[in-house]
Amino acid sequence: MPDFVRDAVAAPSLSPVVRLLACLGLSLASSAVLAEGLIDDSHGTLTLRNYYLDRDYKDDGAKTAAREWAQGVFMNMESGFTPGPVGFGLDARGLVGIKLDSSPDRSGTELLPVSSSDKRAADEYSRLALTGKLRIGQTMVKTGDVSIFLPFAFASPSRLLPQTFRGTTLSAKGIEGLTLNTGYIDRINRRDSTDYQPMSIASPNRRFNGAATASHMAYVGGDYQVNKDLSLRAYHAEVADLYRQNTLALLHNLPLGDGVLTTDLRSFFSDEDGAAKAGKVDNRNVSALVGYRLGGHRVSLGYMHASGDTATPYVSGTELMGLSEMTMSSDFLNAKERTWQVIHDYDFAAVGVPGLRTRLRYVRGDHIELAALNAEDRKEREFQMELGYVIQSGALKNLGLLARKSIYRNDFPGAAAFRDENQTRFLLTYSVPIW
Repeated sequence: MPDFVRDAVAAPSLSPVVRLLACLGLSLASSAVLAEGLIDDSHGTLTLRNYYLDRDYKDDGAKTAAREWAQGVFMNMESGFTPGPVGFGLDARGLVGIKLDSSPDRSGTELLPVSSSDKRAADEYSRLALTGKLRIGQTMVKTGDVSIFLPFAFASPSRLLPQTFRGTTLSAKGIEGLTLNTGYIDRINRRDSTDYQPMSIASPNRRFNGAATASHMAYVGGDYQVNKDLSLRAYHAEVADLYRQNTLALLHNLPLGDGVLTTDLRSFFSDEDGAAKAGKVDNRNVSALVGYRLGGHRVSLGYMHASGDTATPYVSGTELMGLSEMTMSSDFLNAKERTWQVIHDYDFAAVGVPGLRTRLRYVRGDHIELAALNAEDRKEREFQMELGYVIQSGALKNLGLLARKSIYRNDFPGAAAFRDENQTRFLLTYSVPIW
């Protein structure tokens, strides 16, 4: 077992559960019989991510830009499982972020941690994450540092290092086509942080009391693949004393002519939970995205409708998998907001260039209510361009290049969190197996 894993077992910052599982992993590794499968089926991946992010503000704010460049290094090691009806394993992930360019007057892109006193970005930051795991048949339990990619809390992939949680998750696949998921999460590790923190509610434009924290988040639900063309998902999540949320979704593909008609329906129903420390939560968010795929082209048209007295809630530091996911400059989840979008995707594999793709996207929201800023019937819009390429062969196979550009404008008051800006992102990502 690597020395850094042994050292991590003694780290005081780890929870007792993670420390116990790590010790179990060490003891199992010392036995040649039990380690069969645990070590033989293990594998590791090294990922390098070079990230440049530039927010060029176009309003009259005091800060004119947020612009930083950083290098990320991830080493992900996943063990196999011990033999027998109950298999144990241990995963480890080491993450390092290194500053390449930043300054106090343009820090704050969330690529790097920033000092609250002098606004200087850290030269580097790192963390070691351990995950114990247990497998019984088609049921998997993980505890420690976990990632969840579910509609109500999607671990954000949009900065230098991945965002993770501390807790326990269970995933079961006993029925054909059905995956059941449940979990208990008590801390979040943000994408520009090195430690676990209590969860809070996202509160741009002072939508809620963003200082209030939750002791935990619990969820239960599942995904059901009815057939190859139809899938359903339903979840219930409670962020203790902040809010609770029910999620329903349907995805369907229908062959039509020479192409495929795609339908993506999503809904989130939210209200306050327990002591309601974040304030009132009252929101219904429903959306539909209909697209047509023909050859390399896919054209989609979507509409999202928010009703109720408040904005759509989600855990700060994560992303909500609504219609506006992966927008760059705003979340389009304000109270009363009506959002239209049109998207054109093109996959150049259709013309013999696999790995090359483009996206053009226009999103417009109106009827926006910003209660804390005494503003009603406001508007926002974003035009987004994206070009990506993954090298398919040769010495640089799997090297990915991604360029993203957005032009965002709104008529919000000057104190609003989302500002007029032109945003640019460049990413180079390279992954290679190390054993």
